[in-house]
Amino acid sequence: MTLDPALSRRARVTTPAGRVVEICEGNRLVFGRGPDADLTIPEGRGLSRRAGVINAVHGGAWVANLSRTHSLYTESDGYRVRLPRLEEAGEPRGGWFLRMGTALVGSRAMLDEGRPLLVMVAEEIDADWEADGIRPDDEQTLLPFSLDPGTKVFLVALLWCRPWLIDPSRTTPLPRTPEIARAALTVTDAYYELERFDGDPVFRDRLSARVGEHLRALRRKILERGLVREGTRLSDEVVVEVLIENAIIDSADLVRLDDPAWRSRQEHLWWSPKPG
Repeated sequence: MTLDPALSRRARVTTPAGRVVEICEGNRLVFGRGPDADLTIPEGRGLSRRAGVINAVHGGAWVANLSRTHSLYTESDGYRVRLPRLEEAGEPRGGWFLRMGTALVGSRAMLDEGRPLLVMVAEEIDADWEADGIRPDDEQTLLPFSLDPGTKVFLVALLWCRPWLIDPSRTTPLPRTPEIARAALTVTDAYYELERFDGDPVFRDRLSARVGEHLRALRRKILERGLVREGTRLSDEVVVEVLIENAIIDSADLVRLDDPAWRSRQEHLWWSPKPG
């Protein structure tokens, strides 16, 4: 979406104690319990010394976790999202983008106890636009997406994430597109198609291409929801991390792979002839 140059936004942060800090576009605010943070939150239970950062950028505000040890959450419009922990030196790769409106930010305890940071993004209109009585349409906060377990893309995402759901150290290699396609055949008990997959390169390429479409759709949704910083390369590892850290796919979903009813539903989705 193209943002009109006449429209700028600034972020306003309100602490649990009522202190208000404004962040103009191009600036950032680091918050946490430590004295080296720009904004110290002494009553922030569960926060690191440098817990997170709020960047005021063109078109909104970016919130990210700076801690390697503590979780940080954002909450807005009924959604609570856990922001990915910092894994290496430098800037975080994942976060929450707020175009406009409000979001709550803090540790789980801060949110549960009603003492989070309140982040608000408001628009400022150039005076010439005000004089003409013209105002661009309001932008809404980008919400995280969810996946319906009764869809093919859910199975693809689950198989993609499965190694890291089983291995919390995330050292197990992730499956590539043909491996996901073959695993989908196994889960759906498509044994005849499995033989074709192993012996027919044309069929293998066609099925892998179908899986590839679902993987591209997942990458597109992540970008549309602002779940990664603009310009981040969406490698397999980055996408799977986003899916897991935002609880789009989680370890509880692994039980579906042993659920006969769910597997039967997936078999119908993948292999039933299309009417007409």
